[in-house]
Amino acid sequence: MIKVHHLNQSRSTRVLWLLEELGLPYEVERHERDSATRLAPASLAKVHPLSKAPIIEHNGTILCESGAIMEYILDQAPDEHLRPEKGTKEYYQYLEWLHFAEGSLALPVITSLLMQMEQRDGTKAMDGYISKELKLDFSYIDKVLAKQRYFAGEQFCAADIMMTITLEIANSLNLLEGHANIARYLGDMQTREAYKKARAFG
Repeated sequence: MIKVHHLNQSRSTRVLWLLEELGLPYEVERHERDSATRLAPASLAKVHPLSKAPIIEHNGTILCESGAIMEYILDQAPDEHLRPEKGTKEYYQYLEWLHFAEGSLALPVITSLLMQMEQRDGTKAMDGYISKELKLDFSYIDKVLAKQRYFAGEQFCAADIMMTITLEIANSLNLLEGHANIARYLGDMQTREAYKKARAFG
């Protein structure tokens, strides 16, 4: 059985959501952020040296990093309906968005979160860079979702799970104003039963 090390208020929700969508058995070990520093507890460092969530354990394998974990779990599933067939256009769209979520989008979104924790006058180089990246990323995402229901076409897949969690963080920071297609998409994702079950873990 897959063991998920789940940190509250973290992107480990992705892993729980995927497991729920696939109907695979799993167990959860909860870890709580320090109430003062908001940092991960020392208990995570005992599982993996990076002390970050998500982390999974399965048959002697310990993995950190959302994208790698998603691929590993999909490899364990007898039904690969959440990963398009290799070689198809949809498969390469899936790959692009699976990696885009952390490779391109997470940096400006998480940096925005950190920047909102301090007083800024908007004149520093980082402000301009992050603003430019967010505008470019959300414009691209919104245009894609104007043409298709999901990130890899018309079928829900694991890349949607990766993207939704990062987009939700952006939405909580009021970064998605004016992007109606992203708003529609998030509304659709949040109605999924597997999503609701994963969110119930906090």
